[in-house]
Amino acid sequence: MILTAPYTFQYAGDIFMKKMYGVTTPVVTPFTADNAVDTAALRQLTDFLISRGVHGLYPNGSTGEMNKMSVEERMLVAETVQDQAAGRIPVFVQVGAQTTADTLKLAKHAVQIGAAGIGVLTPQYMGVTDDELVYYYTTVSASIPDDFPVYLYNIPQCSGNDITPAVVDRILRETKNVVGIKYSFSDMERFRQYLQCGDGNFDVIVGPDRLMLAGLMMGCKGTVAGCSQCDPTPFVNCYQAFLEGNMSAAQQASAEINELCDIVKAGSNIAYTKAALESEGLGRTHVRAPALDLDDAHRDVLLTQLKEYRWKYSRV
Repeated sequence: MILTAPYTFQYAGDIFMKKMYGVTTPVVTPFTADNAVDTAALRQLTDFLISRGVHGLYPNGSTGEMNKMSVEERMLVAETVQDQAAGRIPVFVQVGAQTTADTLKLAKHAVQIGAAGIGVLTPQYMGVTDDELVYYYTTVSASIPDDFPVYLYNIPQCSGNDITPAVVDRILRETKNVVGIKYSFSDMERFRQYLQCGDGNFDVIVGPDRLMLAGLMMGCKGTVAGCSQCDPTPFVNCYQAFLEGNMSAAQQASAEINELCDIVKAGSNIAYTKAALESEGLGRTHVRAPALDLDDAHRDVLLTQLKEYRWKYSRV
């Protein structure tokens, strides 16, 4: 039987919120051949991930190609995942957008549909100052209820902006509902620094899939791992073994995660992630331009490697 950690906790006196823990999957956004959001495939993927034991879902993140969708499409994706999850596991919607106005619109929508909380990507492309980062996050925080959890989302190699620990502490002093950060850069020292923010009362979620176990050992609460939708089992097993103190099993699961990451390019090309879902019987979906679907030769190699991987670990 799989043990699970509770995701409801007491925070700031009498305020109760839901928090990320364990394995949260940043779901891809399936697109049809004519470039529409494939809600039927998204519902199927949601059910698949829940059936395989993940602890949360994170639509409209980088893995979900959020930067290629309109606000209305992102709302549709969030509504579809939230509706299909139906309270079985929490859904945290990534709402960071190109403009603060769109971010606020998406944040309020997440509240309206009953999501568990939100992730908020930094401003993108153009550099912002520390003061502007604090203003951005405090503005988003103030736009939603005090008991609705907010996770900062820092992926500086893609966004072009970085949230320093000093900025985190400033944000925490000025907000009530910022509870953690998803950090998607492979800097272990920065993970350690984040864990000290807010006098240690601040959750850190591991972004790089390969660092899941190392992050848990440091005190991180879990991972938002794109590759977990390609095969949730090693991620769920790693977390479960860690909870039970079985480090040998956790290390074995971590090795399986690393092997899977090698096969699907560690999420660096979403076309590989989407093609990998075919091997789980979820059908063929498409990426949105300017990205391209895998050609038949690369797709065949990928599916063959995944078949061999699943045979190796008796998951066929």
